[in-house]
Amino acid sequence: MNTRTWHPGLSLVLTLILSMLLPRVASAQTPAGAAPNAASSAWMATNDPKDNPPAIPREFRGVWVATVANIDWPSKKGLPSDQQQAEMRRILDRAVELKLNAILLQVRPSCDAIYPSSLEPWSEFLTGQSGKPPSPEYDPLAMWIEEAHARGLELHAWVNPFRSRHFRAEGPDAANHINIARPDLVRKYDNLLWLDPGEPEAQEHSLRVIMDLVNRYDLDGVHYDDYFYPYPKDNVPFPDDAPFARARAAGETRSKADWRRANIDSFVRRLYEEIKKAKPHVKVGISPFGIWRPGHPPGIAGFDAYEGLSADARLWLREGWCDYFTPQLYWALDARQQSYTRLLDWWIANNDQRRHMWPGNNTSRVLSAETPEQAAAKDRRGRDSWEPAEIVSQIEETRARALGPGGAGGNVHFSMTPLMNNHRGIVPALTGGVYKDFAVVPASPWLARGAALPQAPAISVSGRRLTITPDAAGTTHTRVLWQRSGGRWRMTPLPRDVMSVDLPAGAGAPDAVAIIGLDRVGRAGPATVLKR
Repeated sequence: MNTRTWHPGLSLVLTLILSMLLPRVASAQTPAGAAPNAASSAWMATNDPKDNPPAIPREFRGVWVATVANIDWPSKKGLPSDQQQAEMRRILDRAVELKLNAILLQVRPSCDAIYPSSLEPWSEFLTGQSGKPPSPEYDPLAMWIEEAHARGLELHAWVNPFRSRHFRAEGPDAANHINIARPDLVRKYDNLLWLDPGEPEAQEHSLRVIMDLVNRYDLDGVHYDDYFYPYPKDNVPFPDDAPFARARAAGETRSKADWRRANIDSFVRRLYEEIKKAKPHVKVGISPFGIWRPGHPPGIAGFDAYEGLSADARLWLREGWCDYFTPQLYWALDARQQSYTRLLDWWIANNDQRRHMWPGNNTSRVLSAETPEQAAAKDRRGRDSWEPAEIVSQIEETRARALGPGGAGGNVHFSMTPLMNNHRGIVPALTGGVYKDFAVVPASPWLARGAALPQAPAISVSGRRLTITPDAAGTTHTRVLWQRSGGRWRMTPLPRDVMSVDLPAGAGAPDAVAIIGLDRVGRAGPATVLKR
């Protein structure tokens, strides 16, 4: 087994954040011949209920990292590989500082790739030229996964299923881009190019691309957002008369609107089924427009995604064609016709399969305020900036709906930029309150398929060194460390390869420690507890 020493010196940020909990984590393989739960004379195993740690705090804390138009990463097209990698590490370190636990990385912005692919070309937004690899060449997605996992973060691949060219693209598409190789599957709409979901071969192409990602990479999740059919522009219809006419000739009897929705429904269902066949533990997440239809619930007004995007998101939720649902609730708490809380309650009420409900938050509405001019700035739609307290309050309202299966168990922030730049002090607003302590991604027990729970970890303490013996049964994926000091338990997630830590000394030294193993879908096994 490849064991890793967790040293908070991965970065200055990690050192600052973790120094109080794990002042120094030292390198150590498991000592040869160590007996399970062997302890120095200062420590002993205990089964006393009074020494049990609390329940593991669970909350999904995700952030979208957008590559399209260089919103979040990389900051510019064509940066040298070392600069791309430095920016990547800064983003991941900030995620740890914020005590987030998941990155939703956009890996396919427009039928292109930020990873080496035989199916689609390298993205212009990565290298400055469609089809051109990074220089020096490396695999950005593999590095994102490795660096995220080394910090105890999940990495979800965020894909755009049908958009094939973004309006911010400047150069020509590579010869192997589907826009060039199969123009018969592509439609021009407004200032975009779009794979036509009504073309079966277009759906098959996107399915192949996503399954290639799932099969080749150690992903924790696959995520796709609200771009199914494009957002309507000036009541101009999407140009799909030809495939609809062929469907009619083949016996299609539904209206075009219903046929379009059926195209998307089929894609969503098939993608979920194919991912589960290949790797059941990979979570599938969908983040639809936050309003299913106006009037649902009563009094809600706004864009009709059911008609405008052919997105019957309520159906996907009710059928369980996802493992987590992230409706984009991008409105303020006091928005009368787009109430955050009423919409969230409605989505929870329709969560028939009791899947995870992790709403998306418009953290990018917290604009920079570094100068008086910026303080008065509006966003690109002319809207005033939010204060960090709005996002904090939305997280608190989400938590208030977390009880019971199918309740709201976390949030996803769009996007990383305001968190990286600490707009209006949003970082301390989060870390000083709602994200003061660590939390672990909620478990997805329906993905376990009857698998055994992780075993009670075998651990030993010698001096300050706590060492974990690898799980011979292979059921443990990650672990959490509990430390009790001054009557208070503190929990720290341990990245998967961390097998030893140095415990604090002096006034902060713990009088009890516990290790709990988690499997690949987040289920916890029994704790092993040692006390002085």
